[in-house]
Amino acid sequence: MLTTRHGVRPLATGDLEAFLALAGQDPVVNVFADYRARTTHLEPRWLGGEMWGRFEGGELRSACHVGANLVPVQATAEDAAAFAERALTRGRTVSTIVGTQEAVEVFWNGVAAGWGKPRETRWNQPHLEIDTAPAVTPDPLVRRTTRNDMAELYPACVAMYTEEVGLSPEAGGGADLYRARVTQLMNRGWSFARFDDGRLVFKAEVACATPHAAQIQGVWVPRDRRGEGLAAAGMAAVVELVRAEVAPVVSLYVNEWNEPARGTYAKVGFRETARFATVMF
Repeated sequence: MLTTRHGVRPLATGDLEAFLALAGQDPVVNVFADYRARTTHLEPRWLGGEMWGRFEGGELRSACHVGANLVPVQATAEDAAAFAERALTRGRTVSTIVGTQEAVEVFWNGVAAGWGKPRETRWNQPHLEIDTAPAVTPDPLVRRTTRNDMAELYPACVAMYTEEVGLSPEAGGGADLYRARVTQLMNRGWSFARFDDGRLVFKAEVACATPHAAQIQGVWVPRDRRGEGLAAAGMAAVVELVRAEVAPVVSLYVNEWNEPARGTYAKVGFRETARFATVMF
């Protein structure tokens, strides 16, 4: 049953096939929502929120993941405006809005008056992909992390997150939850690092993955080791490992102002395929 005049309603398990077909129109850009749908089967108790769908003539035309992260899926400006109208009826429960630039901008313009001032907005974030062998030699010392690495890995993850987001993941008593997330990625084989004499000097993780694509997060090198080529060789190793064992396409998105990171990814062979935007609370 449609719940608004714009044809928006929460999706359920019976909509999974239609949602996967929708996400499959651009399976790399939509990897996060695709992954969430596959792992939760669109059950709200597992989603920790809802997946909204917008229908036209009985066909699913766009969607919107609404959990801790709000992520439009294949949403035009009109779709994003319809999702914003629905979002205003429930108030803000999300900590981040992220997705393709136009959809995020239109959505934010629709909810800004009612959702309060964001902590930060990032309107130009190149979305990058690689589906070939890396263009630089992979670092042979990059490997999957294990529990024995936690003493070095966890502080590096906290440092990366704080540097990138501007807020510690341990703030407000979040240390246990964040440590659990780091451990979860490690247990899945999605955490990679290089160590020199026991010290972590490069790391990266797979944030989410489907049979089509994997999205990388948390790329980090300690400040005193930057400029040595560790990031390029390390990312090349991650690309090689992930493409061989996780998914055929590797993606990520990066802040436009982060010239060193963008240069590193270009050197490895990543190419821009879309523009993302992020609103953080």
